[in-house]
Amino acid sequence: MDSDAPLPPGSRVAIAGASGLIGSALARSLTADGHEVVRLVRRAPRGRNEVRWDPGEQRIDSAGLVGCAAVVNLAGAGVASRRWTDAYKQTIRSSRVLGTATLAEAVASLAEPPAVFVNGSAIGFYGDTGDRAVDETAPPGDGFLPALCVEWEEAAEPAQEAGIRTVFPRTGLVVAAGGGAWGRLFPLFKAGLGGRMGDGRQYWSYISLHDEVAAIRHVIDTASLSGPVNLTAPTPLTNAEITAAMGRVLHRPTLFTAPAPVLRAALGDMAGDILGSQRVLPARLLESGFAFAFPGIEESLRSALR
Repeated sequence: MDSDAPLPPGSRVAIAGASGLIGSALARSLTADGHEVVRLVRRAPRGRNEVRWDPGEQRIDSAGLVGCAAVVNLAGAGVASRRWTDAYKQTIRSSRVLGTATLAEAVASLAEPPAVFVNGSAIGFYGDTGDRAVDETAPPGDGFLPALCVEWEEAAEPAQEAGIRTVFPRTGLVVAAGGGAWGRLFPLFKAGLGGRMGDGRQYWSYISLHDEVAAIRHVIDTASLSGPVNLTAPTPLTNAEITAAMGRVLHRPTLFTAPAPVLRAALGDMAGDILGSQRVLPARLLESGFAFAFPGIEESLRSALR
């Protein structure tokens, strides 16, 4: 695509991580608009719309990517799936870095590569920003997640060197009932057991699942976008503000508090991600003309509960 325009009707789009929360929603959106979704799978393919790969062994059937207008990589072990032991940290890292390298090398090897390679990343890149608002110009922070995100994005270098437009959507906390952080929060709050975490002053940068999918499609369609693009709602809020909004939307009390020492004891290093503050702004997304359907937390929560 030489200029900003939607994907041509019937375009092939490959998705790694198509069974996950975001990937499955993106696949549904593309299919509903008449596009052909090619899913990367770790088993024997069951048709022309599946491509076998093994990111751990850095193997992929590149022939299955021929003809794709876009390749989207959303694969990776769940960051919040379990306690961060040293072994699980390595699983988180290898699933992202090796998977990205595998796909980047595959698309770079094609005689007719896709117009765009969208390689998922995260706002964990920025580390703990406190009260300071940051956009895509900010440097990486300190700690496991920032170091991971840097290595994760660098692994896409073969695609960039091949001249393929490469975008890194740095996603915030996705507001959805079916998975992710909110998939765990909703049941607690519905039961009246929800409340702030730590002192509640830490900023959470969120985005509705609807806007997450729309934003990924926007970066696919927008030829002027490459590099990092923050996928977060325009107004980050503190954990205390989000807790209050959860109570209002669900009509439940929010009296419980999870003290920081308890979270650290229960979650280990992962607690730092929950207690840390990330005030991240979607500067490039807004500058490129993207319009949020659910810019505020209450409408994002209500959209997730439909």
